[in-house]
Amino acid sequence: MASIWVGPRGTIKDYPGFSPAVDAEAIRKAIRGIGTDEKALISILTERSNAQRQLIAKEYQATYEQELKDDLKGDLSGHFEHIMVALVTAPALFDAKQLKKSMKGTGTDEDTLIEILTTRTSRQMKEITQAYYTVYKKSLGDDISSETSGDFRKALLTLADGRRDESLKVDEHLAKKDAQVLYNAAFDEYRNISQKDIEDSIKGELSGHFEDLLLAIVHCTRNTPAFLAGRLYQSLKGAGTDEFTLNRIMVSRSETDLLDIRHEFKKNYGYSLYSAIQSDTSGDYRAVLLKICGGDD
Repeated sequence: MASIWVGPRGTIKDYPGFSPAVDAEAIRKAIRGIGTDEKALISILTERSNAQRQLIAKEYQATYEQELKDDLKGDLSGHFEHIMVALVTAPALFDAKQLKKSMKGTGTDEDTLIEILTTRTSRQMKEITQAYYTVYKKSLGDDISSETSGDFRKALLTLADGRRDESLKVDEHLAKKDAQVLYNAAFDEYRNISQKDIEDSIKGELSGHFEDLLLAIVHCTRNTPAFLAGRLYQSLKGAGTDEFTLNRIMVSRSETDLLDIRHEFKKNYGYSLYSAIQSDTSGDYRAVLLKICGGDD
């Protein structure tokens, strides 16, 4: 069944009557006054689209000869600082930094690699790849190659290359096709993928990170918001919040499909994303997340 394109289903939209100069001045005052005015910062940055935030950052730099993100880093701390900096970072650069972070240090965060590479469009992947090279002077493909191995690496590189068919048709055939493309990238022969349920085929014949990746492809082809709702559920459940994942999904999907993610979260877990954030986070950090979330349904 072909899906009908209805436009973005985000919680954040362009702010009407927007003035980058007025906002830049208000932010400067909030940061530079006696004590930080967190409420003013939250109000401005969560009620502007990312494109508008980029214009504020440009105006701020031109007027005060300081990078907005640097001033936020210098004045804020902890989870609150991280999400506010995320909000003023351009989407492709934000994703590039998240990918770099997932491959830095001891051990690779494969779940983050899988999540970003399976949920971004071909166009987004091209922009991310460019941003990655600009910042790190190394290609994303080279870093993936050095930090992963085997079939998992081959499949990730196929996704990172950004040459996927992005028809709006969402059905089992497309899920099979996408999985088969990745499967073929890793194996010379694959006979049974169309003869069994695609998930059973993958689970029965694969294991480890490559299995996780192909299952993520299938889940995203069927229902990306449900896949991301699952990632949010995991990030908020249990001891301690996975702030890295929570920030990434809330910020990166706030203008595209966060309303759908909210709907899938409630449908699948029996309570709202808003209430999950309310009970598992605190302080100014919680206030930002709740503003981005935008509703308790």
